[in-house]
Amino acid sequence: MVSIYWWARQIFFTALGCFFLLFGIYLLIAAYHLDNPHWFIMTFFASNLLILINAALIIGFIMRMINALKKEDDA
Repeated sequence: MVSIYWWARQIFFTALGCFFLLFGIYLLIAAYHLDNPHWFIMTFFASNLLILINAALIIGFIMRMINALKKEDDA
């Protein structure tokens, strides 16, 4: 049995990951409006790193919640 605090924490971290994922997408779009090639490269790779890390974290949090639901159904 998983506590309500655990669920709240997982939902909070998933929402936080979604926020930073959307921020990374916004940053990627903004990178294409830059005139300086050096700034473009740095912003482009930073936004892609932000997107990849947060997408992996979101998938991990969702998989934890799915596994917790499956364990509750088995019990």
